[in-house]
Amino acid sequence: MKKNTYINELEKFAGQSATLRGWVYNKREGKSLIFLILRDGTGTCQCIINQQDVSDAVWQNASELTQESSVAVTGKVIEDERSSSGYEIHVTDVNVVQIARDYPITPKEHGVEFLMENRHLWLRSQRQWAIMRIRNEIIFAIHTFFQERGFIQMDAPIFTGNAVEGTSTLFETNYFDQKAYLTQSGQLYGEAMAMAHGKIYTFGPTFRAEKSKTRRHLTEFWMIEPEMAYYDLEMNMDLAEEMMAFIVDRVLSRRETELASLNRDTTALEKARKSGYPRITYTQAIERLKSDEMRIMLDEMEDSRKQEDPQLRQEMAELEKEFGQAKKGRKLQIEKRLRDIRVRLEEIEEDLRNIPVWRKSALEKQWGDDLGGSDETLLTMQFDTPIMVYGYPAEIKAFYMKRDPDNDKVALGVDMLAPEGYGEIIGGGQREESLDVLLDRIEEHELPIEAFSWYLDLRKFGTVPHSGFGLGLERTVSWICGLKHVRETIPFPRMLGRLYP
Repeated sequence: MKKNTYINELEKFAGQSATLRGWVYNKREGKSLIFLILRDGTGTCQCIINQQDVSDAVWQNASELTQESSVAVTGKVIEDERSSSGYEIHVTDVNVVQIARDYPITPKEHGVEFLMENRHLWLRSQRQWAIMRIRNEIIFAIHTFFQERGFIQMDAPIFTGNAVEGTSTLFETNYFDQKAYLTQSGQLYGEAMAMAHGKIYTFGPTFRAEKSKTRRHLTEFWMIEPEMAYYDLEMNMDLAEEMMAFIVDRVLSRRETELASLNRDTTALEKARKSGYPRITYTQAIERLKSDEMRIMLDEMEDSRKQEDPQLRQEMAELEKEFGQAKKGRKLQIEKRLRDIRVRLEEIEEDLRNIPVWRKSALEKQWGDDLGGSDETLLTMQFDTPIMVYGYPAEIKAFYMKRDPDNDKVALGVDMLAPEGYGEIIGGGQREESLDVLLDRIEEHELPIEAFSWYLDLRKFGTVPHSGFGLGLERTVSWICGLKHVRETIPFPRMLGRLYP
């Protein structure tokens, strides 16, 4: 087999003959023309087969192709600015590898449950292809950011005897007749590695047995967790901010085509590609939630949604009436607009259900309460970049979080909240370096001290101030892509009730 030519490399072959090997993404037939949209993993390309220019055997092969048939197409590479790849193929030969029959995912709309049951095939769609490309760019950007700054990547174990975020959300397993858990975080091990190398980061899967069905939750997800010796909270926040701006800038610079295919409005992303994110204290966050400004914002949002709903429904009725008499080109326009209207109506209905809940939660919020998803959503609606909330109540933070020397009720922790209602994407803070204090914290939280004996050694032998944070990869992908649900951000999502495929 000859070396493959890939769609994203077609510019090298302009005016020449090339062979593409891939799958039929779509097909249109005319009287003497067949238009194939071929995908090969790197992109899509239109391949035009003119009956007059090919043999009867080639025309027959092309005629038999169905959606997702695997095929090798040879032809002349012609520049075409209208094409998604910038080029099209004028076909001279078609070699069929396999004819796909009864492919279940068609261009028509499918329900989410059907698509999730067929996730192994749904990944081939243009939307999912774009999301996975952006995910890959984010991962590459993260590695680049840390490697360029003198960090080394190290790996924390997935089996652990320690709870990091609390025992109620642990997946327990039998480990050769010992009780073990799937890791919630690599942080504790990251602290040990930072004491050896100064600046490290881990990048791996984490697990939470949390019985939540919200659009932000997965039971298995990927975390990036840097740990830095001799870092305080301020330095930690600076690093998190620089990292996020770096990631956003790389995606905007390198994945413009993919963002466009997702119809992603990049206004907020453009503002987030430079550091300088607002920082507010937890106390200020509570004050904002209970403020008159927040109440007015919610009232105006509710009124706006109530006005928009009937307008869209009227437009939808008019378009559905027009559709029966419209020509083919206009029908395609109507179908696209109807899909957009239905998506927007679902968003409006969701907002109208949520606004009373958000309003009640905000008004009743008291100092000492944790910030829930609705609170994070409301706070980020007041900003057009990510924000950093720091100085949380110590009582709602983990045992290892260092407390503010000037106020023992406050922990030196920070969360980064993404704008546009996406909420927390980073959580971290300064770690407690005192052995005596840490012993007291473990006792207060009623944790088994023997399980943390190795962790306490870090405070006995060369303890130093240190900090770190965790970035949730899937939530970051969700925000940057503008996705409604986190289930599309990972190839095979694991959620409550979802273990297949």
